[in-house]
Amino acid sequence: MTGFNLSGVFLREARHRGRNAFEVRMPSAAYQDPEKEQLTDRTFMAWQPVDFGDGTIEVDLASVIAPDAPPYARGFAGVTFRIDAAMRFEGIYLRPANSRVDDQVRRNHSTQYFSCPDYDFARMRKEAPEKYESYVDIALDEWIHMKIEVRQSQARLYVNRAPQPSLIVSDLKLGAEQRGGVGCWIESGTVAYFSDLKITQ
Repeated sequence: MTGFNLSGVFLREARHRGRNAFEVRMPSAAYQDPEKEQLTDRTFMAWQPVDFGDGTIEVDLASVIAPDAPPYARGFAGVTFRIDAAMRFEGIYLRPANSRVDDQVRRNHSTQYFSCPDYDFARMRKEAPEKYESYVDIALDEWIHMKIEVRQSQARLYVNRAPQPSLIVSDLKLGAEQRGGVGCWIESGTVAYFSDLKITQ
């Protein structure tokens, strides 16, 4: 497919749940092993090398658990933005498998902000519990509309066209001057489908 740079992922056109989309997946050899390493958020994404600073990003996504996924897989999929040449960027992603379980702590981890390379989910959760995660009602293998409004050092996530944001980030870690590309991101054990990506500045 044209217009995308690939960072560790495979990209192909697909048809999923009645819609034209593009499928993003990673090789199983890239899955993280919690017995040997600390789980972290990495740079697995298909991204467009645009010059995005402030504006709005919208996309519909659906994620499924890969057949060979590790036990910790949650359908990790989302949007990255302000991606620079050094692969520094901001990101917000979803964990659809968490949203409807009976464990309230897991439910509270349905959305996640992170910033690559220094602020992964583990650091955020340790240093500022609950600040960069939230609950939202979503599910695996259903189309989910994500809208992210970015202004200076703030980002707001709106899910499924709700009038109020599901997550507000007031201190984007790379700062208000960061600019760069926009990407469709996944992590271990996820196959994700993205449709109707729109970038407005």
